[in-house]
Amino acid sequence: MKHISTFLLLVLLISCQITERITINEDGSGSIEVVQLREENSYMQLAGEQYSKENVFKDTAYVFKDYISKYKENFSQYKPEEQQLFQKYANVKTHVKRSSFEKEFRTSFRLDFSKVSEIPDLYKTEDYASDIQHNYALTAEEHYFRIAYSFDGKIFKRSVFVINTTELEKIKLQCKEFKTKYGAAKLTQLYALQYHFPRKIKSVSDSNALISSDRKSLTLEFQLSDCLQNPEMTNLEVVLE
Repeated sequence: MKHISTFLLLVLLISCQITERITINEDGSGSIEVVQLREENSYMQLAGEQYSKENVFKDTAYVFKDYISKYKENFSQYKPEEQQLFQKYANVKTHVKRSSFEKEFRTSFRLDFSKVSEIPDLYKTEDYASDIQHNYALTAEEHYFRIAYSFDGKIFKRSVFVINTTELEKIKLQCKEFKTKYGAAKLTQLYALQYHFPRKIKSVSDSNALISSDRKSLTLEFQLSDCLQNPEMTNLEVVLE
């Protein structure tokens, strides 16, 4: 990821759809899955004639702890606190498919957890796996925001923190440049949160959330470009009955 320009990375992100699904059981355990899907019609508009010239195929799946085991010599060279950070991702399952022939570009991350606070920032998974493989410094720490989750049995929180305001300003500038260049394109750039709870929802901090008829699930959708410029807009607090 270090070798991709910020603007190109922005183009790739804005032509994506991202869905984050969390299911929480009565005992506080559950699962999370994040799916990043390239929206082909949007990407075709951005890529132009290069779209038909793509020649890519990759279909791979791994569990993060496989990288820790396979590259254990590299892993052993990290500081104890860095090793501890990697271990939080140990059971994350990743599946990457990139096929220019089938026109399917999808990356998914899945984790079964015993408690919500165990959920790491899954959006950093591939960066950390690459770090261990190549013995890099922690490249994911270059991200300008981080995500954390908590649940005390009644209140669920999705908390987003901006940790690098300088990088955030760069992203805002790149988004402005992107809008100038591609503003006329009709792009699908959906960022969706889909959460299911063990009991009925009493209240949600974001009034745009759609609550299911049984009041145990919600869906909240954003424009991805808006989230890139203001990641804290995806903060969420859900109070259960």
